[in-house]
Amino acid sequence: MAGSFKRVLLGKPLHNQEAAHQRLSNPVALATFSSDALSSVAYAPQEILLMLALAGAGALKMALPVVAGVSLLLITVVLSYRQTIKAYPAGGGSYRVAKENLGDVPGVVAGASILVGYILTVAVSVSAAVAAITSAFPQTRPFAILLAITFVSLLAIVNLRGIKEAGALFAGPTFLYVILLGITILIGLSKFVFGSGFSVPVPHDPVEAVQGLGVFLVLRAFASGCTVMTGVEAIADSTQAFREPSSKNASITLTSMAGILLFLFLGVTLLTTLTGLQPSETETIISQLSREIYGTGPFYYLISVSVAVILVLAANTAYADFPQLSSFIAADDYLPHQLGDRGQRLVFSKGIILLTAVAIMLLVVFGGSTTRLIPLYAVGVFTSLTLSQAGMVMHHRRHKEPGWRWSLAINAIGSMTTCVVTIVVGVAKFTGGAWIVVVLIPAIVSLFLWIRRQYVRVGADLAIKPDELTDLNWQSFNRMHNHVIVLVKEIDRRLIRAVQYAKSLEADCLEAVYVDVSGKAPGFKKKWQAADFGVKLTVIDSPYREIVPLVMTHLRSIPRPTYDHVITVILPEYAPESLADEMLHGQQSLFLKQAMVNEPGVIIVAVPYRIIESAPAVGPASAASAAEPATTAGSTPAIRSASATPKASRMTESSSGPSTRNNS
Repeated sequence: MAGSFKRVLLGKPLHNQEAAHQRLSNPVALATFSSDALSSVAYAPQEILLMLALAGAGALKMALPVVAGVSLLLITVVLSYRQTIKAYPAGGGSYRVAKENLGDVPGVVAGASILVGYILTVAVSVSAAVAAITSAFPQTRPFAILLAITFVSLLAIVNLRGIKEAGALFAGPTFLYVILLGITILIGLSKFVFGSGFSVPVPHDPVEAVQGLGVFLVLRAFASGCTVMTGVEAIADSTQAFREPSSKNASITLTSMAGILLFLFLGVTLLTTLTGLQPSETETIISQLSREIYGTGPFYYLISVSVAVILVLAANTAYADFPQLSSFIAADDYLPHQLGDRGQRLVFSKGIILLTAVAIMLLVVFGGSTTRLIPLYAVGVFTSLTLSQAGMVMHHRRHKEPGWRWSLAINAIGSMTTCVVTIVVGVAKFTGGAWIVVVLIPAIVSLFLWIRRQYVRVGADLAIKPDELTDLNWQSFNRMHNHVIVLVKEIDRRLIRAVQYAKSLEADCLEAVYVDVSGKAPGFKKKWQAADFGVKLTVIDSPYREIVPLVMTHLRSIPRPTYDHVITVILPEYAPESLADEMLHGQQSLFLKQAMVNEPGVIIVAVPYRIIESAPAVGPASAASAAEPATTAGSTPAIRSASATPKASRMTESSSGPSTRNNS
């Protein structure tokens, strides 16, 4: 049932050979990887105005110079990432550039920063989308958190179906948003060009002026506006997702995205300046502008919905890049290798699930507030931008390609500027929540380095030295001394096959161990003798009804003088076939395995049995058993006949056979 549900939800599995067909065309890639950057126009100008409004309505005239400065920095960063795409066509973006040019630690700092940025991309984008919805439909405000969680969950499901399918689905809404917002800007500006300008009324809840206009406030506004650059790195991180030639197509898409973004960003800010718009904490500036241009008719609501949709889809950029970047970092042993495994739809499904869980947690903790999440957002993003451009400076100095001095100058200026932005945001927003990221990124870096040390340690332990391979002679190996134990609960069909398997091993000693938890040992001994297994029975008394500790004590009491002396513990198991079986049949073997799994020199062998509804097998052995007269209790044929008793439901060994685990 679970498998069928998964197939319906996610679609049929994709073959490895279909990976090349999952690459994206430029228009689809633009929608997939640029939705984050393009959607930032819906909240970056708002954040600039909210910051400047702290100095009064007169300070809002500084919005246009601030946006011009941000735009120049954006152009610098885009030029830098074009060089990154050319130098690192395999993808990896900031992480790869910093790691290969600045060292492992700066690399993992960049990786941790951008992963945090992607998580916050989901949280910020979805919270801004919900804000757009609640601006147009105030009655939905009590359900803001629920809406946010629903949007994140839907994004996860769509992306689990495949990056190409997600891109094709989201391309239409992305381009619709760009067209609608572009038309709104052109109509609004044309009114001023042709002399019929308009103004936006002061909102009922304007931001209260609490301080004077100073350099630090302008820097804070600049830092808030720099959130428009979030998502710019996504194309460089996922160059491999583009059709061939991938690096050329990625550069074209990056340039196209930058051009659209600059037009929308400058256009919205220019309109807010011309109309004298004042920011509100309950209504977005896009909502205020479109209401004045179109009224509250259908077109106003269409724009509001398109803004909400693009803000939700902005999170899709993170869903496209977070799993990809996680796989790069996992390949370098800084994250669990499972994050590099592709799911049935050729996506890194574990990375998608991890991103979803953490993003939902942030939305709940911060109440879905965009303003509260923005400070967390900016620190991680600009840390990675700074390290990426600093890494490209070192790259140009080492390789000295044609025109490298000009490229180095661009990257150096960009790196210094984004470093200043990082510091300003970190200081200005430290008490407002940025301290969380300032603490979190070093913690994640420490986790990365710890994971790396664990992989290096285990790799060193498992590695075979070259001389060992040369001198390897299986004839000279000593036979392992094997003490075999069959754990016994009762005499039934599970036990028969387990004993058969135990006798097939080259055992120095074979014993059955029965833990008596209910005082039934005398009766069990008689049944054991009657069954005549030919195996020594060891009974352990358990007056306190414990099983696992007593079994472990018995194992540890068996002498193992050398590495070649091992203990094989055989567990006869019943394999549940339904939820009812899981609930009604105690799985004590699970606790035993958990206890024994780290015990040195112990090999665990599970012999599972499954009920199969079928006619009994007919053969010479079963026919002979059926022809034999009834035997007395205690004879071996009694056991043989039990395995051949004609019944519609018979117990057989699982098709997977005995499963083993060697902990020696």
